[in-house]
Amino acid sequence: QLQLVESGGGLVQPGGSLRLSCAASGATLDYYAIGWFRQAPGKEREGVSCISSSSTNTYYADSVKGRFTISRDSTKKTVYLQMNSLKPEDTGVYYCNRVDQELPWGQGTQVTVAS
Repeated sequence: QLQLVESGGGLVQPGGSLRLSCAASGATLDYYAIGWFRQAPGKEREGVSCISSSSTNTYYADSVKGRFTISRDSTKKTVYLQMNSLKPEDTGVYYCNRVDQELPWGQGTQVTVAS
């Protein structure tokens, strides 16, 4: 059974950077458009960015545009989210999933931006 595995989170100061990784055990994500989502404390999960299966098209929420970059490596079957110029409001648990959110959610990876 496919299981999503997110990694790369941590504690970082404002202005810092992190790179998140999303992989799938038990199957490949290669055929799907994949999105990154985040859930801040006390808030609903929201979409942050997504990338088409061919990497041709990407999307970013206005709140992260110009700071985050999504990419995928088909050889490693991994989708990345490079996060630069992090702000405290970027704090939350980050998840990946198909853009239609049809896969079981993974555990996510915690990102905390604080001084």
